[in-house]
Amino acid sequence: MSSTILVVDDEPQLVRVLRGYLEQAGYRVAAAHSGSEALTQFQARRPDLVVLDLNLPGMDGFEVARAIRKLGDTPIIMLTARVEETDRLIGLELGADDYVPKPFSPREVVARVRAVLRRSRTPREAVELIRSGDLEISLPRHTVTRGGQTLELTPTEFNLLVTLAHEPGRAFSRMQLLESAQGDAFEGYERTIDAHVKNLRAKLERDPRHPHYILTVFGVGYKFAEG
Repeated sequence: MSSTILVVDDEPQLVRVLRGYLEQAGYRVAAAHSGSEALTQFQARRPDLVVLDLNLPGMDGFEVARAIRKLGDTPIIMLTARVEETDRLIGLELGADDYVPKPFSPREVVARVRAVLRRSRTPREAVELIRSGDLEISLPRHTVTRGGQTLELTPTEFNLLVTLAHEPGRAFSRMQLLESAQGDAFEGYERTIDAHVKNLRAKLERDPRHPHYILTVFGVGYKFAEG
Protein backbone atom coordinates (compact mmCIF):
# COMPACT_ATOMS: atom_id res chain seq x y z
CA MET A 1 0.00 0.00 0.00
CA SER A 2 1.38 3.42 -0.93
CA SER A 3 2.35 5.89 1.76
CA THR A 4 0.25 8.95 2.57
CA ILE A 5 2.04 12.32 2.57
CA LEU A 6 0.51 15.40 4.20
CA VAL A 7 1.66 18.59 2.47
CA VAL A 8 1.17 21.76 4.53
CA ASP A 9 1.74 25.14 2.85
CA ASP A 10 -0.29 28.34 2.52
CA GLU A 11 0.63 28.69 -1.18
CA PRO A 12 -2.06 26.76 -3.15
CA GLN A 13 0.04 26.63 -6.33
CA LEU A 14 3.01 25.12 -4.50
CA VAL A 15 0.74 22.53 -2.88
CA ARG A 16 -0.72 21.62 -6.28
CA VAL A 17 2.74 21.20 -7.78
CA LEU A 18 4.00 19.04 -4.91
CA ARG A 19 0.80 16.99 -4.97
CA GLY A 20 1.31 16.31 -8.67
CA TYR A 21 4.93 15.22 -8.29
CA LEU A 22 4.24 13.09 -5.20
CA GLU A 23 1.23 11.38 -6.76
CA GLN A 24 3.26 10.71 -9.90
CA ALA A 25 5.84 9.04 -7.63
CA GLY A 26 3.12 6.75 -6.28
CA TYR A 27 2.17 8.45 -3.01
CA ARG A 28 -1.26 9.38 -1.72
CA VAL A 29 -1.40 13.08 -0.83
CA ALA A 30 -3.43 15.07 1.68
CA ALA A 31 -3.14 18.86 1.79
CA ALA A 32 -3.58 21.65 4.33
CA HIS A 33 -3.09 25.41 4.03
CA SER A 34 -2.91 26.44 7.70
CA GLY A 35 -1.63 25.08 11.00
CA SER A 36 -5.04 24.26 12.41
CA GLU A 37 -6.09 22.53 9.20
CA ALA A 38 -2.82 20.59 9.24
CA LEU A 39 -3.54 19.16 12.69
CA THR A 40 -7.11 18.28 11.70
CA GLN A 41 -5.84 16.47 8.60
CA PHE A 42 -3.06 14.80 10.57
CA GLN A 43 -5.45 13.34 13.11
CA ALA A 44 -7.94 12.29 10.44
CA ARG A 45 -5.48 10.81 7.91
CA ARG A 46 -2.54 9.70 10.11
CA PRO A 47 -0.04 10.27 7.28
CA ASP A 48 3.24 8.41 6.96
CA LEU A 49 5.17 11.69 6.53
CA VAL A 50 4.48 15.43 6.77
CA VAL A 51 5.97 18.06 4.44
CA LEU A 52 5.56 21.19 6.56
CA ASP A 53 6.08 24.85 5.69
CA LEU A 54 7.31 26.97 8.63
CA ASN A 55 5.72 30.24 7.50
CA LEU A 56 2.04 29.49 8.02
CA PRO A 57 -0.69 31.97 8.95
CA GLY A 58 -1.89 31.82 12.55
CA MET A 59 -0.30 28.70 14.03
CA ASP A 60 3.15 28.53 12.43
CA GLY A 61 5.10 25.46 11.40
CA PHE A 62 7.04 25.31 14.67
CA GLU A 63 3.79 25.03 16.64
CA VAL A 64 2.45 22.40 14.26
CA ALA A 65 5.66 20.37 14.60
CA ARG A 66 5.43 20.52 18.40
CA ALA A 67 1.83 19.27 18.28
CA ILE A 68 2.70 16.44 15.87
CA ARG A 69 5.62 15.35 18.04
CA LYS A 70 3.27 15.07 21.04
CA LEU A 71 1.20 12.62 18.99
CA GLY A 72 4.06 10.41 17.79
CA ASP A 73 7.19 10.08 15.70
CA THR A 74 5.77 10.63 12.20
CA PRO A 75 8.65 11.90 10.00
CA ILE A 76 8.60 15.65 9.25
CA ILE A 77 10.34 17.46 6.39
CA MET A 78 10.31 21.23 6.90
CA LEU A 79 10.06 23.77 4.07
CA THR A 80 10.97 27.39 4.58
CA ALA A 81 12.14 30.56 2.87
CA ARG A 82 13.94 31.53 6.08
CA VAL A 83 17.69 31.43 5.71
CA GLU A 84 18.81 31.88 9.31
CA GLU A 85 20.62 28.87 10.76
CA THR A 86 18.79 29.38 14.08
CA ASP A 87 15.45 28.66 12.38
CA ARG A 88 16.83 25.46 10.91
CA LEU A 89 18.23 24.37 14.28
CA ILE A 90 14.96 25.16 16.09
CA GLY A 91 13.11 23.02 13.57
CA LEU A 92 15.51 20.13 14.05
CA GLU A 93 15.37 20.47 17.82
CA LEU A 94 11.59 20.10 17.57
CA GLY A 95 12.17 16.75 15.91
CA ALA A 96 12.14 17.48 12.18
CA ASP A 97 13.88 14.80 10.13
CA ASP A 98 14.96 16.95 7.22
CA TYR A 99 14.94 20.57 6.08
CA VAL A 100 14.48 21.92 2.53
CA PRO A 101 15.02 25.66 1.89
CA LYS A 102 12.91 27.52 -0.65
CA PRO A 103 13.11 27.84 -3.58
CA PHE A 104 13.50 24.14 -4.32
CA SER A 105 12.96 21.62 -7.08
CA PRO A 106 9.82 19.48 -6.55
CA ARG A 107 11.93 16.51 -7.61
CA GLU A 108 14.26 17.23 -4.70
CA VAL A 109 11.33 17.17 -2.27
CA VAL A 110 10.18 13.83 -3.71
CA ALA A 111 13.72 12.47 -3.32
CA ARG A 112 13.87 13.68 0.29
CA VAL A 113 10.46 12.12 1.02
CA ARG A 114 11.62 8.81 -0.42
CA ALA A 115 14.89 8.91 1.56
CA VAL A 116 13.24 9.80 4.89
CA LEU A 117 10.59 7.08 4.50
CA ARG A 118 13.25 4.53 3.54
CA ARG A 119 15.46 5.21 6.53
CA SER A 120 12.48 5.30 8.88
CA ARG A 121 11.61 1.73 7.88
CA THR A 122 14.88 0.02 6.99
CA PRO A 123 16.99 -1.40 9.83
CA ARG A 124 20.78 -1.67 9.64
CA GLU A 125 21.83 -4.90 8.01
CA ALA A 126 23.26 -7.93 9.87
CA VAL A 127 22.51 -6.64 13.39
CA GLU A 128 19.14 -7.15 15.04
CA LEU A 129 19.74 -6.17 18.66
CA ILE A 130 22.22 -3.79 20.31
CA ARG A 131 22.55 -3.79 24.11
CA SER A 132 24.53 -1.45 26.34
CA GLY A 133 23.82 -1.45 30.06
CA ASP A 134 20.08 -1.01 30.49
CA LEU A 135 19.73 0.27 26.91
CA GLU A 136 18.34 -2.04 24.24
CA ILE A 137 17.98 -1.16 20.55
CA SER A 138 15.88 -3.49 18.41
CA LEU A 139 16.44 -2.90 14.71
CA PRO A 140 13.70 -5.21 13.35
CA ARG A 141 11.15 -3.57 15.64
CA HIS A 142 12.67 -0.10 15.27
CA THR A 143 12.39 0.42 19.05
CA VAL A 144 14.64 1.63 21.86
CA THR A 145 14.11 0.80 25.52
CA ARG A 146 15.98 1.92 28.63
CA GLY A 147 15.38 -0.09 31.76
CA GLY A 148 12.37 -1.66 30.05
CA GLN A 149 10.80 1.72 29.23
CA THR A 150 10.21 2.51 25.56
CA LEU A 151 11.74 5.75 24.29
CA GLU A 152 9.95 7.66 21.53
CA LEU A 153 12.57 8.58 18.92
CA THR A 154 12.15 10.16 15.51
CA PRO A 155 13.48 8.15 12.53
CA THR A 156 16.53 10.42 12.28
CA GLU A 157 17.25 10.11 16.02
CA PHE A 158 16.91 6.33 15.78
CA ASN A 159 19.32 6.10 12.85
CA LEU A 160 21.77 8.40 14.57
CA LEU A 161 21.70 6.24 17.71
CA VAL A 162 22.15 3.03 15.70
CA THR A 163 25.09 4.51 13.80
CA LEU A 164 26.86 5.44 17.03
CA ALA A 165 25.93 2.34 19.06
CA HIS A 166 26.89 -0.02 16.24
CA GLU A 167 30.56 0.95 16.75
CA PRO A 168 31.11 1.89 20.42
CA GLY A 169 34.21 4.00 21.00
CA ARG A 170 34.52 5.15 17.39
CA ALA A 171 34.60 8.93 17.00
CA PHE A 172 32.29 10.09 14.20
CA SER A 173 32.54 13.53 12.64
CA ARG A 174 29.36 15.55 12.29
CA MET A 175 29.46 15.10 8.53
CA GLN A 176 29.78 11.31 8.87
CA LEU A 177 26.82 11.23 11.22
CA LEU A 178 24.76 13.45 8.94
CA GLU A 179 25.51 11.21 5.96
CA SER A 180 24.66 8.07 7.93
CA ALA A 181 21.55 9.37 9.70
CA GLN A 182 20.06 11.44 6.89
CA GLY A 183 21.39 9.79 3.76
CA ASP A 184 22.80 12.96 2.19
CA ALA A 185 25.28 15.50 3.51
CA PHE A 186 25.02 19.15 2.56
CA GLU A 187 28.05 21.34 3.10
CA GLY A 188 27.43 23.88 5.85
CA TYR A 189 24.78 21.72 7.54
CA GLU A 190 27.10 19.65 9.76
CA ARG A 191 26.15 21.60 12.88
CA THR A 192 22.53 20.55 12.50
CA ILE A 193 23.62 17.16 13.87
CA ASP A 194 24.14 18.92 17.23
CA ALA A 195 20.41 19.60 17.40
CA HIS A 196 19.63 15.94 16.81
CA VAL A 197 22.17 14.88 19.45
CA LYS A 198 20.66 17.34 21.93
CA ASN A 199 17.20 15.86 21.33
CA LEU A 200 18.51 12.32 21.56
CA ARG A 201 20.34 12.97 24.82
CA ALA A 202 17.22 14.54 26.33
CA LYS A 203 15.33 11.30 25.68
CA LEU A 204 18.16 8.82 26.26
CA GLU A 205 20.28 10.13 29.11
CA ARG A 206 19.22 10.26 32.75
CA ASP A 207 21.20 13.51 33.03
CA PRO A 208 21.71 15.08 29.56
CA ARG A 209 24.23 17.55 31.02
CA HIS A 210 26.45 14.61 31.99
CA PRO A 211 25.81 12.05 29.24
CA HIS A 212 26.60 8.40 29.79
CA TYR A 213 25.91 7.00 26.34
CA ILE A 214 26.57 9.68 23.71
CA LEU A 215 29.84 11.43 24.39
CA THR A 216 31.30 14.54 22.76
CA VAL A 217 34.69 14.16 21.10
CA PHE A 218 35.98 17.72 21.11
CA GLY A 219 37.20 18.92 17.75
CA VAL A 220 35.72 15.86 16.03
CA GLY A 221 32.09 15.05 16.80
CA TYR A 222 30.53 12.30 18.90
CA LYS A 223 30.97 8.68 19.95
CA PHE A 224 28.99 6.01 21.81
CA ALA A 225 30.50 4.98 25.15
CA GLU A 226 32.35 1.68 25.29
CA GLY A 227 31.35 -0.98 27.79
